[in-house]
Amino acid sequence: MKTKQHRAPTVRPTRCAAAISLALLSLHGAASAQQADAAAQADGLETIQVSGDWLGTGLENSVKTYPGARTVVKKDAIEQTGATSIGDLLRRVPGVQSTDNSGTAGSAISLNIGVRGLTGRYSPRSTILLDGIPLASAPYGQPQLSFAPVNLNNIESVDVIRGGGSVRFGPQNVGGIINFKSRSIPTTPGVTGDATMRYNSYDHGGSNKQYSAFVGGQAENGLGVALLYSGQEGSGWRDKSNERFNDVALKLRFDLGGGAEIYGKVSYYDVLSHTAGGLTTAQYNANPFQNTRPLDFWKGDRKGFDFGYLNTISDTQEFEIRTYFNQSSRASTLIQTGNTTLRIQPRNYETTGIEPRYTQRFTLGSTTHDVTVGYRYLRERGTDYDFSQTIATGVIVPATAYNNSTDANAGYIDDKIAIGKWRITPGLRFESIRSTRAAVGGASTFEMSNNKPLPSVNVAYLLNNELTLFANYNTSFGVVQNTQLSTTSAANPLAPELAKTAETGARWKSDRLSMEATLFNIRFDNQIEQVSSTPLLYRNLGKTQHNGIELALDYTFDPTGVLRGWSVYANYAYTRALQESGQYSGKDLAFYSRTTDTVGTRYQTGPWGLNISTTHQSRQFADASNVIAENAAGGSGEIPGFRLWNAQVDWKVPGAKGFDVFAGVNNLTDRRYFTRTQDGNVGKLVGAPRTIYVQGRYAF
Repeated sequence: MKTKQHRAPTVRPTRCAAAISLALLSLHGAASAQQADAAAQADGLETIQVSGDWLGTGLENSVKTYPGARTVVKKDAIEQTGATSIGDLLRRVPGVQSTDNSGTAGSAISLNIGVRGLTGRYSPRSTILLDGIPLASAPYGQPQLSFAPVNLNNIESVDVIRGGGSVRFGPQNVGGIINFKSRSIPTTPGVTGDATMRYNSYDHGGSNKQYSAFVGGQAENGLGVALLYSGQEGSGWRDKSNERFNDVALKLRFDLGGGAEIYGKVSYYDVLSHTAGGLTTAQYNANPFQNTRPLDFWKGDRKGFDFGYLNTISDTQEFEIRTYFNQSSRASTLIQTGNTTLRIQPRNYETTGIEPRYTQRFTLGSTTHDVTVGYRYLRERGTDYDFSQTIATGVIVPATAYNNSTDANAGYIDDKIAIGKWRITPGLRFESIRSTRAAVGGASTFEMSNNKPLPSVNVAYLLNNELTLFANYNTSFGVVQNTQLSTTSAANPLAPELAKTAETGARWKSDRLSMEATLFNIRFDNQIEQVSSTPLLYRNLGKTQHNGIELALDYTFDPTGVLRGWSVYANYAYTRALQESGQYSGKDLAFYSRTTDTVGTRYQTGPWGLNISTTHQSRQFADASNVIAENAAGGSGEIPGFRLWNAQVDWKVPGAKGFDVFAGVNNLTDRRYFTRTQDGNVGKLVGAPRTIYVQGRYAF
């Protein structure tokens, strides 16, 4: 078959036109409620009340007393970092590393986050949520975020739980839970909003513009509405790396009275990214910012909605149910070895979920119990294609295609027991998954059922109003994924991956000082690894052990002292992640650093603010053998460690209410650093050079 040659589309200036309408049916029967009973308040328990994001439900909304390592970064702090991407921001959370070891590194289309030495390529080992809803297009069948429809400008906070949450959330939670919370609907009468524009200029490569707008308010009848938009257009620091995206959402909330409300969101996201890919060693030495793959690009879009009903039934009861649906597609076009053919991989997904939850508080002797029962049904359907096109002739090789389906049922129960200053939460999650992968037009069908009980226990001791001691033990697993199903057989019966995590630590939080220290240990057994590419073959081979320590500190100086206006912060993580099986047992895992740290300071005086910070990561290896010398292709060899310095100044313009200006420099010294990739875009990938940015925001 001969067709017109498949070429990369041209990036044009963004034009976003969206018309979204929504009708809500009123719900009845909401019972009257109080915020909390007197006995619970006397015992220091949190009230049974939800703050709007699903990660806060079930009385888990207190970071201060949370029985595990947890970091929340709010919008003001996000802006003060000067981060241009989510990866930049999460590098500042202890134990979290932004690896960027994929062909889409530096672009907005993917998310590459590794936690505690776990692989970071497309973030497959963490449960990543947006407003409590799984961000992956197929959370069970393909949890990799090669397409990640989320960006910083529409985000109000980022909540990173590195342990202690496996009962409530799954699967793929051995690397913790990361929840991005979109900007909230205002709760005050009237309309408020803001608009922001940011310009980034790279010392090498090009420049881009980022812009966002927010408007929302609440009517007297209890109806709240907010419209969020953000977008980007321009290029990155590599030649011909043009990119654009649009992210728009309409949020609604209606107070039904008596402690009940309904809420919802309709969203749309699209992205087109020309990814420059890896360079050989010789190409990198000649010009690390060049692009030898001008025909490569990724694109994708996602449409979705979610609705929820929340009822604080009484001072001891709470019920919430939500449902969600999203439809997404993504496609990559990548040039192959020899530069004669393009490999084209379109994938389409539909995911539907429903999640009810009920919490009941009761007393038993001298103990108070908050028992929560929850359930989630998730339905995934999708098709993936793979075909090639000859560049010179435009001839397309017939595609291989598979239909994928997963039906997953997950139920959990936990009991937060308060005994004096102790908070003990035993829990059990049970996952039951049935997956099918069938060749389109062929006779090959692969089926598998996975059932797994996942127990956990979390303990916190509230020593005083400032200090919480904690420890936890959790189990988690990863299901056999779509592409892995094709390689199952009687001789190779793949089983789900299983991990066991233990933590112990302490958290101090007072008016001016916050500190946290955590020791962790992860035993990850039965990992599924690719052992052959021709033919494609996976096996349960991998065992790894991860342990280390994470430290964090944030201190604001006395406002009446000589250092008034100053604050400092720092974090440090040491991680040792070793292989425990195969010929490279005892060696480090690839693409993680044993040590990372962030140190920074902020000075605020009147309308002016100054931020100075530095981030560091130690060396990494690019393969399981921990080879030091790099090869000619650039994909193997040591990845040296590096330290980056950033500076920012912000100014609230006098006489112009609501007008703020930010300006700064990332990678202040223009440090040259790189990572590597061993995927279809194999080679060396240069990191961002010195980046100068200016941002203006007007709020009304």
